[in-house]
Amino acid sequence: MQVPLLDLTRQYNSIKSEIDDAVMTVLAHCKFIGGPEVKKFEDEVAAYCGVKYGIGVNSGTDALLIALRACGVGHGDEVVTTTFSFFATAGVISRLGARPVFVDIDPESYNIDIHHIEKAITPRTKAVMPVHLFGQCADMDAIISICRPRGIKVVEDAAQALSADYKGRKAGTIGDFGCFSFFPSKNLGAAGDAGMIVSDRAAEEDFARILRVHGSKPKYYHSHIGYNSRLDTIQAAVLSVKLKHLSRWSAKRHELAHAYDVAFADVEQIRTPYVMPGNYHIYHQYTIAVPDRDRLRDHLLDLKIGCETYYPVPLHAQECYKDLGYKLGDLPVAEKAAREVISLPVFPELTGDEQQHVIDTIRAFYRK
Repeated sequence: MQVPLLDLTRQYNSIKSEIDDAVMTVLAHCKFIGGPEVKKFEDEVAAYCGVKYGIGVNSGTDALLIALRACGVGHGDEVVTTTFSFFATAGVISRLGARPVFVDIDPESYNIDIHHIEKAITPRTKAVMPVHLFGQCADMDAIISICRPRGIKVVEDAAQALSADYKGRKAGTIGDFGCFSFFPSKNLGAAGDAGMIVSDRAAEEDFARILRVHGSKPKYYHSHIGYNSRLDTIQAAVLSVKLKHLSRWSAKRHELAHAYDVAFADVEQIRTPYVMPGNYHIYHQYTIAVPDRDRLRDHLLDLKIGCETYYPVPLHAQECYKDLGYKLGDLPVAEKAAREVISLPVFPELTGDEQQHVIDTIRAFYRK
């Protein structure tokens, strides 16, 4: 039996008429840039998260870039962040002329280890950027308590965590800015690239909106050098439809994750995801840690069972950052995770038979 890691066709077919109607509406009014669906979706996300402002941009990467710039990050500054994340987390810091300062991760949650943040702060630190990895929030109370007294901004990389909760607060709403990605594979995915910044900060919100349209307000009057980073109307229309289904999809991911937890509870080689107290994990990825990860991965792929490694190389070990002076062994927890983690199918349309096949295959692998 073939089991995909993700099947967006199933999701589309389940809400096809809603998506098609939304797209056809945009095609009919032809307001492809800045159409009414953009403002509608921005307001919906802001209301969903419980904040004042939603700022649609063209990707999760640009959401991070613009949020950091709105926090004043620029040449010569430092931003403290995790080494265990998608490259965009570090790339946006470098694009602003700042230096990423990488911190090791908590061995259980894979999020930034709060015990190392304070040691990484210097007089040049302008912001701390935690990543809510795999759909679970970092320890935000601890991060805020470190940053606020020092006047350090906090930008939440919540690209994988829209609808995750931290002690009753939505991911992205605890720091100065929250940044979401709507890349098609995300829990709330567009039909292409799209992103969103959320905030309660009025002055920075206006600046972020200016930056996304080449730094102009009004049109053709440029107070800043900005970016072409608008959220397309069609993407907003698609996302607005999908947002209505997000809670149901999250509940299904929980159901699938629980089934994996139970199935692997007696397999000593498998460490299932740890959920921090007070967190609502949305399982953007269901990620286990195992010995001989590459052997298991190859076995699953040979049997056409979808799986993926997020992430095989920590950011501090990437070739493009060798000039920062990190060496292997500097951040050992992340380096160990990079050798052990593997993510399994957990998308809402996964069937019971498919999941059972994944479970049976992995259990049989370790019985051998």
